[in-house]
Amino acid sequence: MSDFEGRTDAAGAAPHEIAASAVDPAPFDRTVWRTVGDPLWQGAWEGPLAGLTVAVKDLFAIAGYRIGAGNPAFLDEARPEKTTAPAVADLLRGGASLRGIARTDEFAYSIAGDNAHYGTPPNPAAPDALPGGSSSGPAAAVALGHAEVGLATDTAGSIRVPASYQGLWGLRTTHGLVPRQGLVPLAQSFDTVGWLARDGETLQRVADWCLSYDSSESTENVFGASDDDLPWRFVVPDEMLAAAAPETRAAFNALVARLLESDAADVDTVSIGDLDEYLVPFRTVQGAEAWRNHGEWIEKHPGALGPAVAERFRAASGITAAEERDARRALAPLAARLQALTADAVLLMPTAPGPAPRRTAAGADIDAARTATLRMTTPAAVAGLPSLSVPLLRVPAVGSAPAPVGVCVTSRAGTDVALVRLARRLAEAVQE
Repeated sequence: MSDFEGRTDAAGAAPHEIAASAVDPAPFDRTVWRTVGDPLWQGAWEGPLAGLTVAVKDLFAIAGYRIGAGNPAFLDEARPEKTTAPAVADLLRGGASLRGIARTDEFAYSIAGDNAHYGTPPNPAAPDALPGGSSSGPAAAVALGHAEVGLATDTAGSIRVPASYQGLWGLRTTHGLVPRQGLVPLAQSFDTVGWLARDGETLQRVADWCLSYDSSESTENVFGASDDDLPWRFVVPDEMLAAAAPETRAAFNALVARLLESDAADVDTVSIGDLDEYLVPFRTVQGAEAWRNHGEWIEKHPGALGPAVAERFRAASGITAAEERDARRALAPLAARLQALTADAVLLMPTAPGPAPRRTAAGADIDAARTATLRMTTPAAVAGLPSLSVPLLRVPAVGSAPAPVGVCVTSRAGTDVALVRLARRLAEAVQE
């Protein structure tokens, strides 16, 4: 295994992190990985996930290893974890092995995928483009073929966006369905655990195991019947489609036409309201919680954050209790609206406005793309619903070949397993 920080850190690293660092199985990209092994941690010898390797986002506790949260100063002060997060342990119990600990955007407070300290992971599906974050490391590891599964988190799109940008399957689970013990939080009201994979079959294997009453110790209190079938009825939010770039809208409309031709699907349109009505209060609540979680550490470590994330935390530090309270009130009826819409239908929409921004894009352009993307990803987070990005579109990208854009399906709470199954049926129905 290799642990770059372990080699340079005089204190805090687990002894076996350093001792095993001389055994490097192969060269690997340090923008993607923090620590890697062959495997880093062996799972059960038998089980439904046997043979799968996992890239774990650097936010989860793994016994004997430190959590870095995408920031070298945070890593330097971290102590080896004494226990392993349930979300990690479930994968190991199912037979999957940990390939390594993968990079994340700092404190998961970004969806671009760039890290001021460790660099930007590659995007194999669009080499001149950003990978998407904050689950940039696990997504790149899966897309590169270095792992079959990425264990990640999604607060405002951090699984769905890199999945869209890199042509992966990415599931944000129902809020609260997978426990978050042993996870460094960003904003607990929206933080969820989920997975990335290159194909729907692998994602189904993981979801079937990790969300099963019988096999998962960490989901004993699953609410709802996650294995219920979902209706083969879709509703397309008008505002989501309008927020997408023209090329994305054209590709999405062509996909819907193929769906209607190839299968007896019922597809309607619906209004969910102004997307900024979701995004603005969401950002307020997210920022207030993020500052409560990390503000004290940030104030004690001036200059420790990259410029973009530092600016987000600076803005978060000024949110008042009254502003947070008003924002939560504003979000409640919006969440109820989406929950009602998914009672008997599945939301269908592009995951992001378009392909990933170019790596050389100006900071202002990347920030504009971030805002436009968040307008499309935050409604599912506001409602706490499971949401899955499926790699079904290829859209012309500025200055490069056509690039991936995901199609997102969002269903009622607790139907995560059925949602993966429905998404696989959708993918089969629209194949040309």
